[in-house]
Amino acid sequence: MNKRIGTTMAALSLIVLALSGCDSATDTARGAESPSTGVATSSAPSDLQDSGTAFDADITNNSLAVSPDEKTAAVSDSREKSVLIYDLAKGELRKKIGGFGTPRNIVFINDGSQFVVSDSSLGTLRFYSSEDYTLQDEVVVGPGAFGTAVSPNGKTLYVNNQAHSSVTVVDLEARKPTDVITGFSRPRQGIKVSQDGKYVFVTNFEGDKVTVFDAASREIIRELTGFSKIRGISVAADGNTLYAANSGRNSISVVDIRKGAITNEIEVGREPYGAALSPDGKLLFASNKADNTIDVIDVTENTVVKKLEGFKEPRQAIVFSRDQDRAYVLNRDLTIALVNVEDLSLTDTVGE
Repeated sequence: MNKRIGTTMAALSLIVLALSGCDSATDTARGAESPSTGVATSSAPSDLQDSGTAFDADITNNSLAVSPDEKTAAVSDSREKSVLIYDLAKGELRKKIGGFGTPRNIVFINDGSQFVVSDSSLGTLRFYSSEDYTLQDEVVVGPGAFGTAVSPNGKTLYVNNQAHSSVTVVDLEARKPTDVITGFSRPRQGIKVSQDGKYVFVTNFEGDKVTVFDAASREIIRELTGFSKIRGISVAADGNTLYAANSGRNSISVVDIRKGAITNEIEVGREPYGAALSPDGKLLFASNKADNTIDVIDVTENTVVKKLEGFKEPRQAIVFSRDQDRAYVLNRDLTIALVNVEDLSLTDTVGE
């Protein structure tokens, strides 16, 4: 059943909720320099930092976004009120941007010239310049804004809203919400768009299911079930297979999307959060938060071929380089572990 809300009324409703439920986030910092680190920082208004009004602050996630040219990484942890910018070539911190409530997800847009940060407490999307890190725009989508995903053509941003069990559709050219889709159950971090842009896969924390909707019609067409404390998901390039991390039963589920059924279950370490598929679709990295490890899975055989150690509470934040030579893994302390994908070894850590 299609449970869409009318475009104008839904967007207006969320805006009203956002304005009534959180402080304005338009007071942006102007780069004061930290005396201890020498890194330019941005400070949040004190009432936001100290008000204790963070939305679902007990729900923890982190985020890692790597620019298309792989020169810059932006990272966050919802327990912190800032976003860190790393120079990947130099392996050092470039800037710390403050002023957030609970930053949830980061994505690069416009060929990497900007990045967008969702914040569930502010109820907004913040658009920053990748050149000088200034705040360029802010779009209200309502308290509870969590995971975000960009369409392949770069024109649309889909935003999970945990508070209202909905997904907000944002026009990235017009910089405004155009639709709100309902029928979900507390969607948080997990959201993926198929490589052809036709379908969107939304992870529902409540009910342990993945909801699939048609990107054109905005109608829900399928629900995938049978998971246990579902976390990260990946979708194969052909759109036929989905991989999901089950932190409740320490496994990766392999799902035949067309049949709507789990066809295989791969045992991994304790509390797997990440299920990141390599660009060539041959390897899956399952990050195990409780073990501080990553299980590398050969998806042809659906078997673990190596266990990587040396991480610090790895979650869903794993990004592969385009040439697949490297994988970037975000640690609990917001450092980035670098993995050589060819020989499956941990080679360096950015930010230490």
